[in-house]
Amino acid sequence: MTQPLLYSFRRCPYAIRARLAIASAGIPVELREVVLRQKPDAFLQASPSGTVPCLVTASDVIDESLDVMMWALRQHDPEGWLDMPDEGFDRIARNDGAFKAALDRTKYAGRYPGSDPEEQRGLASAMLAELDQRIDGWIFGRPTLADYAILPFVRQFAFVDKAWFDAQPWPDLQLWLETFLASGRFERVMVKSQPWQVGDPPVFFP
Repeated sequence: MTQPLLYSFRRCPYAIRARLAIASAGIPVELREVVLRQKPDAFLQASPSGTVPCLVTASDVIDESLDVMMWALRQHDPEGWLDMPDEGFDRIARNDGAFKAALDRTKYAGRYPGSDPEEQRGLASAMLAELDQRIDGWIFGRPTLADYAILPFVRQFAFVDKAWFDAQPWPDLQLWLETFLASGRFERVMVKSQPWQVGDPPVFFP
């Protein structure tokens, strides 16, 4: 294996944040875009969970997105994303737990019989309102791991109903998200790739 392999799906927030960290670290990987409805056998053999992202290195398989971020940044962290208070990890845990649960039950309500999507949107909104109060340009005043681990999920929530989201009294949160969406960084990690098939020439990222 000449480069680590990254199995990814362009629009998945977990995969987006993995690519953000790899791009920031500047560590080249071979990118393999996965169609989640037709997961290739090589991916299923590599990933214990069958979920993206999945990073395959010469010595390990990492199939948790936050672990992929840490793998990249522990090797090279030129922007100092890991230089953040412990509160950052608490916020990431809250995002990945309670916020993601409410987001899924808002966006994919049909998958959760008995769950009220409006109630779930309210739960997610309360967490975003609190985050809006914390942001001063960035969560800790400068870009850190917490921002880039959380932003892809806020993006997903915003686009459930963008007009509704834009009408909420969250000016700092909204500016934070819009700055991210308009950035060259976001554009680079969202470049479209054809679904990978055995025998395809390698696609390298970043």
